[in-house]
Amino acid sequence: MKILARLFSLWVPFPKQRRLLRNALEYVFLCSPYFNIYIISAKIKTKKCGKKLRIGGFTKFNGATYLGDYNSFNGIKVIGAGKFITGDYISGGEDILVLTQNHNYESSHIPYGPDVIKKDVIIESYVWIGSRVTILPGTKIGEGAIIQGGAVVHGEIPPYSIAGGNPAKVFKTRDIKHFEQLKKEGKFCV
Repeated sequence: MKILARLFSLWVPFPKQRRLLRNALEYVFLCSPYFNIYIISAKIKTKKCGKKLRIGGFTKFNGATYLGDYNSFNGIKVIGAGKFITGDYISGGEDILVLTQNHNYESSHIPYGPDVIKKDVIIESYVWIGSRVTILPGTKIGEGAIIQGGAVVHGEIPPYSIAGGNPAKVFKTRDIKHFEQLKKEGKFCV
């Protein structure tokens, strides 16, 4: 399978991009039970990757990433040493930034010390995240939530909420009965 990944990546003219594509394809061929993953450019080093991951833009996961099944990202960058955990059927727009650690500004150095504070980011199932969203350390986004494009999310977003702004605030709630009915019927789209 590594040979296939090398052959598919040969058409890329630049060595750095060729290496990124080859590494991503090796991951696809060796780790994924399905080959319907499409990748433009990615740095994938996850702890767990569920079925049918779709990547449509530059993507970088940290080594503490746990992805559920049927996730779709059009460009996401996970920075930090904290965990990034997603449920199933996550749909993400372009240029999503997820931070999983902070510098310790209360240390013995100014403006901050050499140590970091890790805080996990958890996104539950059936969440839709718009383009250019920033998710700060320690954030939890509940099941079925929608995050408006351009939002800066911190803290906890309750299930079925629609949130947006900087900082992100809940301004509406989904029709929970309708959501549960669609979920029961298995009408998922990613």
